[in-house]
This record gives sequence, structure tokens and C-alpha cells, in this order.
Amino acid sequence: MLVRTIALLGHKDHGKSTLIGNMLIQTGSATQVRINEAKVYSEKMHKPFEPAFILDSFAEEREQEMTYDTTRAEIKHKDLAFAFIDVPGHEELIKNMISGASYGEIAILLVSAKGDEGVRDQTRRHLFISRMLGIERLIVAVNKMDTIQYDEGRFEEIKSSLGGFIGKIGFNPKNVCFVPISAYNGENLVKRSKKMGWYGGDALIDAIYKNAKRAGGRKRGPLRIIVQGVLDQASNMIGGRIVSGRLAAGNRIVIMPCMDNAVAREIIVKGKRVRNANAGENVAIRLDRKVKHALRGAVISGLSDRPLLTDTVNARIFVTKRFGKDVQIKFNGIDIRCSGIKVLNGIDTTTGEKIKATKPEILNAIDAQVRFERRLPVERFEETKELGRFVLYSKKDFAGIGTIK
Repeated sequence: MLVRTIALLGHKDHGKSTLIGNMLIQTGSATQVRINEAKVYSEKMHKPFEPAFILDSFAEEREQEMTYDTTRAEIKHKDLAFAFIDVPGHEELIKNMISGASYGEIAILLVSAKGDEGVRDQTRRHLFISRMLGIERLIVAVNKMDTIQYDEGRFEEIKSSLGGFIGKIGFNPKNVCFVPISAYNGENLVKRSKKMGWYGGDALIDAIYKNAKRAGGRKRGPLRIIVQGVLDQASNMIGGRIVSGRLAAGNRIVIMPCMDNAVAREIIVKGKRVRNANAGENVAIRLDRKVKHALRGAVISGLSDRPLLTDTVNARIFVTKRFGKDVQIKFNGIDIRCSGIKVLNGIDTTTGEKIKATKPEILNAIDAQVRFERRLPVERFEETKELGRFVLYSKKDFAGIGTIK
């Protein structure tokens, strides 16, 4: 069964865990043991039954009513399975949010319709990060409609408030939809709610299904393999993951950045010899010669259509910690010293507007020229995500994520 990964985004307390908890119940995906356990904790907290407790695995999270780390839950619907990643909505846990959202193919943004909640800075920031990470399909679930008597006007107000921002940060409006829900009451999650008769769209799970059917797909394009290491030196066997294109036995290849040429004599996938291997597959490749520099993080391509080999790139960086000269870059599993970052401009992640800036500011983004200590094979993030993104560390602390422009 095909699995699509759904990143669940939004400000704290806007109902992400409650949404998934109730969807698990309504689709029959939650075991009775988990439901009973959630009921026990609800009673312990002197609360009505709380579906979020099905998802929040740790007692500390249940008692403090917050999600600290990313949590996964799987729901099957028709011929697809959805792997939901519930990411923390607290500003101080932005690193955890980035880690979880980076796996998403589709994003669901939870926005509370309550008058004192609504669209917040963290709401917009989660959207900015998700688009920067390459998520193209977005469902905005306007939650807690029961608290405002299912008012259509409030729903439209939130649509209007977010619409311009969503377009400004790069989402295609055709790939965005809004669904009014009550996560706690389970309304408009799996079945259309009569209490929102003014809404003519799909229930949430059907909106997810339609987007999931259109998302993903095998990555076409030139051959790109990220080397994971030498598997057997004696037989010239190296391992890697194909992130783009197709490899066929007999293909002539080049390994970058060392620029060693070789022929792929044999290809093995899941222990079996194959003639061809495609994007998304992990492969073992027996080469026709010894290659001294097939190290972790190297990139294999065809001879003619190769990625750019450079030590300088223009990139967009979301900043989680102020940094100066002492910056390390993690790129395809290897650590590279950064020899310079020149800030070109800043970006306010709550408005999407460019701003004047000479240094990085926490929770905002920068466009910058980044110089590595040595040349690397890179591509624009829009062309090949795996060769167009990196993570920044300053004094061993996570300092941000970058995508190559």
C-alpha cells in the first residue's frame, strides 16, 4: 500500500494532536487499548475524554498538555495510507518542528477559529518553513468551529487573512484548500458535518486523499546517486541511494567531487541483481575499477549531465541561532566547514517580506552567499532537493537550515 507522509503544522494549542487522535478513532486505526489508556489519563487529569492523549506518547506530555517531539501515526483510507507527523507548535521547539516537517509530502496547517487565537506569528512561520522545505500541497484546517457556533464569516476571515501570505511565500493557490472542522467533536474529519451546511467542499480525510493522489511520484531527471560508502573494497562495491534518474548496468558514471570515472558493472537492490534501478532505491554498485574517493556524501552522475561543482552558492537560510564565523555545514551526511556567509537581505517569516539585514536574526530568514571550505557537487533545491539543502551548526548547536537557490 502506498504511504504518503503528512506534516501536521500549527501554533501550540490549536488542536493538532486532538485532530489526529479523533481521526485515529473515527477510521478505526486506534486500538481499544490506546483508547482506554487515553480515557484513564483523561480521568486522572479530571477532564472529559481527550483524543489527543492517544497520540501524546509520554505521560509528561499528557500532563502538561503539549507535544515536545514529533510523533507519527498511520491511518489507512481507501487504497492509501497516511503517515501523519505531529510536530510541536511551541516556538522554543522549532528545531523539532523542522525535523518533522522535512519528511512531509503534504502539509496540514491547523488554525484555531476562536476569537482570541486565530492566525499567529508561529502559524505563518510554520507555513514559511514548510514551503522552504519543498512542501507544495497544503490543507488549512480551520479548527474549533464549534466554539464560534460554526460561523461561516469567521472561516472566510481566516481564509482571507492567510491567502495573500500563502501565495507570497510560493504556494500555488491551486494546491491549497481550506476545510472547517471541529477536531474535538470529530466534525468534518471523516464525514461531512451538517452543522456546516454552508461548506461545499470535502471532509478532511477526502481532501487529504485527493492531494495524496496527486503528490509525489518517481523523480525523473538526470542520474544522481548519493554515496553512502564503500561496501567491499576487494570487489569494488559501493553503496548509495538514487535520488534522481535511473542507473543501468553498463552505464559510465562519474563520482564527484573527485571526478573519478567508472562503469557500473553490476547493480544489486534488496539483495538481488537487477538490470536497472530507479529513484528512491538503495543500491549496491560493483564498479569496473578501484575508486579511492567513493566516500560518504560523494555524488554519482552520468558523464555529461553533472551537478555544479563549486565552493560558493546563493542560499536561503532559516535561522534558529545567531551565528558568526564559526559555522559548520552538514551536507549529505558529511560535515564541511563554512568559510564565509555574506548576508544579502533578511526575510520576515511572519510576513514573507524582504527586509534590510546585515546579520542573521533568530526565527527570520536570510538570503546569503555561502562559501564552503572546498568544492561540493550541488544543484538548486528546486531541481534536486537532496543536493540543494544543508543544515547549519554554530559551536555544535543547530543554527538553521539552508536551501540553494
